[in-house]
Amino acid sequence: MDTRQLAAFCAVVERRSFSQAAERLGVTQPAVSLQVRALEERLGHRLLDRSGRRVEPTEAGRRLYRNAQRMLHLEEQLLQDVAEADTGRLTGTLQIGASTGPGAHLVPLLLCEFQQKHPDLRVALSVSDTHAVIERVAGRQLELGIVGALRRHRSLEFEPLVRDEIVLAVPPEHEAAGATLTLEALRDETLIVMQEGAGVRQVVEEELRRAGLRMRGQESKLELGLQESVKTAVGAGFGVAFISRTAIEREVAAGTLASARVSGIEPSRQLYVVRTRGRDATRAGEAFLEFARGRLA
Repeated sequence: MDTRQLAAFCAVVERRSFSQAAERLGVTQPAVSLQVRALEERLGHRLLDRSGRRVEPTEAGRRLYRNAQRMLHLEEQLLQDVAEADTGRLTGTLQIGASTGPGAHLVPLLLCEFQQKHPDLRVALSVSDTHAVIERVAGRQLELGIVGALRRHRSLEFEPLVRDEIVLAVPPEHEAAGATLTLEALRDETLIVMQEGAGVRQVVEEELRRAGLRMRGQESKLELGLQESVKTAVGAGFGVAFISRTAIEREVAAGTLASARVSGIEPSRQLYVVRTRGRDATRAGEAFLEFARGRLA
């Protein structure tokens, strides 16, 4: 089977557009249309529904897309392995995702150090919430993800990487800065939370529930997306927020934020590596995980 046809088809499915697929592949739109049409004729099935404003895969197209991704990945890995066999160097691109906590400091620093050791390798990090990272790994858009919460997913496997402490971020002038806040006192605070799907939020909700305090029961609450927005609001004095300690180390050192503990709870989370079950890892992916585990040990 012509993998160029599969690549064109997958690009259209992912971008929902022939023109955007052509731009991604660096070819003309008619060339993409010809490749997809030839693939449909060969398989004897209509693979794409072109009737709406956005191109959508048909049922046959969805089945093909899952398997086509595997074939394209195997082709890429084969070419990469052959190219690297003579030199032992890592080449190609490592596509990795991270949720906002580890994606703010931990993962970028690891990737920068790793890439310095392998200058022929390109790394591409995308940062979003835990749910989005997991879905992109499941969709084979990313080889690896580093996230702060588990999600049940039959096509994925999660491996522990390192533990991450969660603290209460407070304004530097807060009376609990550098100290401990009681659960009763926490009830009186304006608790700023991250959006649904954020790993820290899931961990903290479970911890507070065990302590008899529901996050959703707070009278005053702001939901402000992901951690950068939350840090800005806390620093401006609008409330307090649970957040990864590593995410505020720089602000604490600069004196723009402070951290506090809450008595009765010790929230922490396991950071996980998530990958597609049964997918053969690239040499670059395996080398990065080995490097990361060594640095974090």
